[in-house]
Amino acid sequence: MTDFPHAMLREIYEQPDAIRRTLDLYLAGAALKSDAFAPMAHWLNPRGEVLIAASGSSRHAGLAAEVLFEDLCGLAVDVEYASEWGCRATANPRHPSVLVISQSGETSDTLAALRLARDRGEHTLAIANVPGSSMLREASAAMPVAAGREVAIPATKSFTAQLTALYLLALYAAQQTGAMDAAELDRNIHELLAVPDQIARQLDTWRATTAALAKKYADASTFLYLGRGVHYAIAREGALKMKESSYVHAEGYPAGELKHGPNALVSEQVPLVVLATADRGLEDSMLRYEKTLQLLQDMKKQGARVIAIATIGDTEVAAQATDVLFVEPTSEFLLPIAEVVPLQLFSYFMALEHGVDVDRPRNLSKAVIEV
Repeated sequence: MTDFPHAMLREIYEQPDAIRRTLDLYLAGAALKSDAFAPMAHWLNPRGEVLIAASGSSRHAGLAAEVLFEDLCGLAVDVEYASEWGCRATANPRHPSVLVISQSGETSDTLAALRLARDRGEHTLAIANVPGSSMLREASAAMPVAAGREVAIPATKSFTAQLTALYLLALYAAQQTGAMDAAELDRNIHELLAVPDQIARQLDTWRATTAALAKKYADASTFLYLGRGVHYAIAREGALKMKESSYVHAEGYPAGELKHGPNALVSEQVPLVVLATADRGLEDSMLRYEKTLQLLQDMKKQGARVIAIATIGDTEVAAQATDVLFVEPTSEFLLPIAEVVPLQLFSYFMALEHGVDVDRPRNLSKAVIEV
């Protein structure tokens, strides 16, 4: 029986079930439930322009969704910090469709963005984890996720449940716009259905490996997390988990931006965490992979310490990185759901190394609500 000394660790382990429950809300077998998605039909619009407003981890889910919607559906997407957009939204909106994402469904800035969009007559869709929350009640359409109650302040299972819902939403949009045929939709759904079991199989291995890595890298003063494409969102989320869980500074960057300034920081005390997975059946993924592999080679010559996230069996990445965390192969747009889990565990064990109360980091709350 697995021992969970903290809520965060338990909730990391609950992610396969959180994903399965969310899938059950929107899938009947291997098909999209038409009744579950019917309220969202009006949210899609012929101009294909979408604004995503969110904060914290939910915004990182939105960054992943931006790539999903644009690459799978051909939608034009802008992702904004809810706190920023609410202060500068124009009187003549160019986004007929607005999506807000929040774990609690009560985050003040995101709720304000929803109400602003609603009052201007825009179609709104809310994704939230708490049933009956204000966002789910007030949006034109609601897409709840079923992560279950999340006790620890660092978001884990709610984040992967959000990614799951957003992937389903992208598949629905692709189906409705004709961007994806029936055979491709079926293939994508079957790959998604396999993800919970893939994560469950790897949890114990990731737990042991990340615990050892936390001891090895406990002296780091800063981490730089790097990713390309949809994986940039996971780099941002991994960095946020590190800083809020362990109080160790971390930043997420697009991998191609490392040499435009941040590389000046890289040293023995400032290691890199690089998302270097690959979907070998997708040309764009392999282009990303080749560029990432070149970066790893350059960093090895530079003497940098690098933790890479790679696909199982990837000897090329293993030869260039200092340490590797492996994930099972899946498609390009599903890899982020798996990749983030070992990064969550790494942050958890770094927090233990630094003596931090990982469930209740200082100065933070589960929902940011202004009264």
